Amino acid sequence: MEKESILGYDSACYVNSGRFLCSEVLSVSDYLCTFANNKKSEQQRNRMKRILPLFMATGIMMLGAVACKEKKQSEPDIITTKYVPEKPQAPIRMSVDQRQTDIKWLGRQYVVKVQRTPVDSLPMVADETGQKYIDNKVTLTIMRSDSSVFFSKTFLKSSFSSYIDNDYQKRGVLENIVFHEVDDNELEFSVIVSHPDADDEYIPLEMNINGQGGIHIERGNLFDERDDDDFDDEDDD
Repeated sequence: MEKESILGYDSACYVNSGRFLCSEVLSVSDYLCTFANNKKSEQQRNRMKRILPLFMATGIMMLGAVACKEKKQSEPDIITTKYVPEKPQAPIRMSVDQRQTDIKWLGRQYVVKVQRTPVDSLPMVADETGQKYIDNKVTLTIMRSDSSVFFSKTFLKSSFSSYIDNDYQKRGVLENIVFHEVDDNELEFSVIVSHPDADDEYIPLEMNINGQGGIHIERGNLFDERDDDDFDDEDDD
């Protein structure tokens, strides 16, 4: 083997089968390859620096789109429920109502007592929904100042059947009897037969009692408005 100077390098080169195996030449080749690889890596890094913001912007837009889609999907659906009428409750009854009025009539003092009481044994009435209501009886008592009884009678809805139509006979209740005034030496009362729980559906009757205890009844319109205090029921008791 011969030692020669190649490419100005003093390092040893060896001839083997007609070829020079030079460690320095190989070192230069490795250096050039490493340089080329480093240059390529630097170019790739520069390229990544340029496209990285684009990737980030695209990612943010995609995340926003997904969030909007999820929010839209998470919004509750509007569901329309079918109207179902309420089922009738147990039979409804009015409360017991007692009223007492002191009056001067025919030159004497009297006490007028009216008591309304629901009666389970009376035929019930029902409205258009099938809800049932218990009818009432009303007891009217007129007492003298010495507590003796001048007049006493219990009224039912049937007591006024000649003055109300079939609809109120079937679907109406005797709501109450209320003392109104002394008129021409007679005691005047207002009688109300009504559809239960319907403030504007009723038949007003006028009932007069004379000094002999006689009764006169006729249909009337003495109270066109039912917000008069005399007709306020005590149903909240």
